[in-house]
Amino acid sequence: MNLRRLLPAAAGLAVTGVFLAGCTGATPAAQPTSEDAGGALVVYSNSVSDGRGEWLVEQAAEAGFEVEYVDAGGGAITERIIAEAANPIADVVFGPNNVNFEGMKAADVLEAYTPEWADKVEEIDPDGVYHSIIEEPIMVVYNTAAYPDGEGAPEDWTDLFEDEQYHGRYETPTTLTGGTTQLVVTSLLSRYRDDSGNLGISDEGWTAIGEFFANGSPAVEGTDLYARMLSGDVDLGQMWLAGKSAREVEYGVQSAAIYPKVGVPIINQAIGLVKESKNGEQAREFIDWFGSAEVQAAWSQEFFTAPTNTDAQSDASQDAVEMTASFEAQDIDWEFVAENLPSWIEEVELNHIG
Repeated sequence: MNLRRLLPAAAGLAVTGVFLAGCTGATPAAQPTSEDAGGALVVYSNSVSDGRGEWLVEQAAEAGFEVEYVDAGGGAITERIIAEAANPIADVVFGPNNVNFEGMKAADVLEAYTPEWADKVEEIDPDGVYHSIIEEPIMVVYNTAAYPDGEGAPEDWTDLFEDEQYHGRYETPTTLTGGTTQLVVTSLLSRYRDDSGNLGISDEGWTAIGEFFANGSPAVEGTDLYARMLSGDVDLGQMWLAGKSAREVEYGVQSAAIYPKVGVPIINQAIGLVKESKNGEQAREFIDWFGSAEVQAAWSQEFFTAPTNTDAQSDASQDAVEMTASFEAQDIDWEFVAENLPSWIEEVELNHIG
């Protein structure tokens, strides 16, 4: 079941920065202060790494917008916008998934706005507070040089820790602050649901998550997964679709994704207007512009994303659209996840990492 189809049922759940931090944890490219309000449009996003922020600033300038952006993980972005509610700095937030946006919505820090293109995307928030822009699968990737034509590659996450041939050959995270990592943990633990078990997970599930971390190769701070694959240090690891495309170019490593029979987590990135923005009218115009078919198609072509705007899909990167569609969405009870993930993270960090 796709996350975007189930989240409206979980509306109102409290979600904080511990829940699903974004794909990037990069250092902010800019740190505007409240003194900037009324001047440049301030955009908070977890989707401005890998050259996307620079592209955004340049393209927005051509469209008449002066943009400054803050780059952080989805959970950090959520937490910061909520913390700044009394004196908002951001005008627009985009990139975090709809679970993060439910947290912002529950904290009443977003203003409902219906963009010009709203009828071109599937409704993910019945109240119209935030709107979908991109779908993104979370997957296992492997270096095709290590497994030519997929020969010998694993078929599922569970193969990594159950089959000794992969031990030490797949990268494992050393923290659970990133959204991709949290989704991997969610994907694994959700398979072992037991409402009478510890934190809703069976003993078998906690054993599996322990073995996943114990048999992997811990991530090296400051060294990308693809750099490690290029050096032969590891062969496999976690990745999101746009990250896969960017890193293949950057590191010259060809990679492929595996397709578990149970499917993969598929998230829905969204965009919203920050409540009491001092640049409200300009922010609305920016949202109309950024989510438009023309801009989303160009973004897709540049950064290998699958836009949810149906009018953008014909001019988008067809490889990205087709690859996204090629994944089955894992059947995950996201309401159950929302209730338990903070405790799962604490359990994993205290007892299974390191």
